[in-house]
Parts: sequence; C-alpha cells; structure tokens
Amino acid sequence: MGNYFKAIYNGIGTALVGMGVTWRHLWGKKVTIQYPTQTKPRFGRSRDRLYVNIEDCIGCDQCAKACPVYCIHIETIKAAPGVDLGKTSTGHKKRLHVSVFDIDFAKCCYCGLCVYPCPTECITMTDVFEFSEYERRNLLYHFSAMTEEEVAKAKEEAERAEAEKARKKAEAAAAAKAKKEAENAAKAKEEAGQSQAQASDAAKPEDAKPTSGTTSPGNADAAGNQGMKPEDESSGPDTGTS
Repeated sequence: MGNYFKAIYNGIGTALVGMGVTWRHLWGKKVTIQYPTQTKPRFGRSRDRLYVNIEDCIGCDQCAKACPVYCIHIETIKAAPGVDLGKTSTGHKKRLHVSVFDIDFAKCCYCGLCVYPCPTECITMTDVFEFSEYERRNLLYHFSAMTEEEVAKAKEEAERAEAEKARKKAEAAAAAKAKKEAENAAKAKEEAGQSQAQASDAAKPEDAKPTSGTTSPGNADAAGNQGMKPEDESSGPDTGTS
C-alpha cells in the first residue's frame, strides 16, 4: 500500500519538475524558432547550393576536374572561325560554346573546391539550402542556355570548319610532297648528268705516245744522213790519170 502512494507522489513530483522547467524558459530568451516560417540568418561564407553564371563561363572544365565526386559535367563546341562569342565580365575571350553544364546536387558534397580554380569566377556557392525534391532527377541542374537548335547549328559550323582545316592541311601536305619529289627528281637528274660526264671523260683515248716506228725530227735528220750513200772514200781528187 505504501509503494502505491509513493509511486503517485513520484509521478506528481516529476510532472511538477518538468512544468517548472517549462515555466522558467517561458519567460526567458527564446532559443528555438518556428521553422520554416522563421529562419536564422545564414553566414556570409556558407557553402550550400552552387550557382553558375553561364554568361561568364569559358568552358575551361577546371571546376569539373577539381570536383572530388564528379558531379559536374561540361561539354563544349569550338567556335567556328569568324564567330565572335564576346568576352566575360572579367575580360576573358570566349572561344567555346558551352552546350552542356550540368551539376548533380544528389552527388555534390558542398566542399567548394570547384569555386577556387574558376578563372572567371562564374561558379559560386550560395546560402540556399532549401531545395529538397521528391524525385532524384530533379536534383540534376542544367545551367547551359543553348537550345537544341543552337547546339546543332554550332556543331555543324564546327564540323564544317574542321573539314576545311583538314582539306587545307591535306593540300599543304600534297604540295610539300610534290615539291620534295621535284627536288629529288632534279637532284637525280643532276647526279645522272654528272655520272654521264664522268663516263664520257673516261672513254676518251689518251694522248698518242712515241713508239719504235715513229721518229722525232732529230732522228729523222740522222736517218736521212744514214740513208745517203757516201762517196767512195778511196776515190780522191781527179788526178787526170787515164
């Protein structure tokens, strides 16, 4: 019987203690807010949902390379010659069409590593954190401003420019090859002419050399003297003998 009344006493005492705590905090400083109708101010360096100013994006892909979870996907198309895409607010010249710039916030870990390498500061972290969705695919954000028609046109212009570049390169290679072949042919012709000249020089007879049957002028005189019959040495002057 005593335990019964003791349990009642403990129950009433516990309720009074709890109500006392509530009564004290009722008149004190409030530590809670009525979320979501009331929210606390966010810090200036909050790292929440990313934002991309696509007008300042140059398609360098540095943010995607810096992402540790690979939640950023970028595709670009090279601008055709003569197409001016303008400049960013930081003065960087835009040379690429950014056809795809997607961020999957279901993967994003909000580390902020993609923000620092951006040369044009087009990607930033905001203080927006209330963007939960019922379906996962709604967390895939598309920041590119190009339509399908614009993407198709840019691709066609890029392919045409690439084909023209390849054609000019092939023509230059063919011209260089033809020039080299002409130089080789001229060189071969020159070498053939030199070889023919050397062969002609080798075929010419050497200068005639004196032989045993050939006499020099001096020898000819001597031979003439020897051919003459000398007078009879025994015959002297005419003595008139009969």
